[in-house]
Amino acid sequence: MTRKALITGITGQDGAFLAEFLLGKGYEVHGMVRRASTESFERIASLRDRLILHQADLLDQLSIITLISQVRPHEVYNLAAQSFVPTSWLQPLLTGEFTALGVTRMLEAVRLVDRDIRFYQASSSEMFGKVRQEPQNEQTSFWPRSPYGVAKVYGHWITVNYRESYNVFACSGILFNHESPLRGKEFVTRKITDAVARIKLGVQDKLVLGNLEAMRDWGFAGDYVKAMWLMLQQDEPDDYVIATGEKHSVREWVELAFGHVDLDWREHVQSDPKLLRPAEINTLRGDATKARTILQWQPEVAFPELVRMMVDADLQRVRRELADRDR
Repeated sequence: MTRKALITGITGQDGAFLAEFLLGKGYEVHGMVRRASTESFERIASLRDRLILHQADLLDQLSIITLISQVRPHEVYNLAAQSFVPTSWLQPLLTGEFTALGVTRMLEAVRLVDRDIRFYQASSSEMFGKVRQEPQNEQTSFWPRSPYGVAKVYGHWITVNYRESYNVFACSGILFNHESPLRGKEFVTRKITDAVARIKLGVQDKLVLGNLEAMRDWGFAGDYVKAMWLMLQQDEPDDYVIATGEKHSVREWVELAFGHVDLDWREHVQSDPKLLRPAEINTLRGDATKARTILQWQPEVAFPELVRMMVDADLQRVRRELADRDR
């Protein structure tokens, strides 16, 4: 019997990588997409004819129940959220609706339709926020520092609550920062690599950033989606930190990215206090011992390789853009 998976947020970075991974495993992959006047399927364009997409919305409980009733998936991966941290200060209520209450709506639909469905919730290292121990593991207490982080804590605990209250096979993956060429340009890593490509090719001169000293545990998104799947293959549901165990500063990312194309970053990078967060998270580093031991998972792409991969992809893309423009 072909296994069926439903992915919310399938048009995002993680959704695209997960869809490709599950198709490779022989799954029938369904994606939940929101109705929009302009459809953005760019990340899943190469997979589009192998996916089954459905319109539904995390703000509309009935649409979710109807979708899960029709598809009857074996596994649900809830990756959809308002996921850009700076936006969560500008739109805190909408962030709460999608990123917190949206999880409850998904879990409630699973509870009502079929409690045998295995459910994955995308939790986040942003929940740790103002960290009180390093590295952070599954027992580390949360101290979120943004409306996004607060909403993710709610989503995390409501997932635990449905697991314990209704015996739903519900797991949360506490994923630390994970990047790829599919990352949105609003995120600092992609903002850097896109700018490096444009500066190298002469179409941009300066890159303006906020806190260069912020430290994060960065991994490759393609590695991390495998951990999501592994969680739902276990005998018992549980929560897992997914991380590399290394931390690097934004400054290190900048140095590597510019160095990869033989440029001196100091000639191009400016720091603007207006880009600082109202409440900053200065350092995050994860301890994925539990995932390594139980899931037999480990990251395969190292930090320097990740930076180079993203710079190379952006160089290719900007060259194509320039070639198209000059035609």
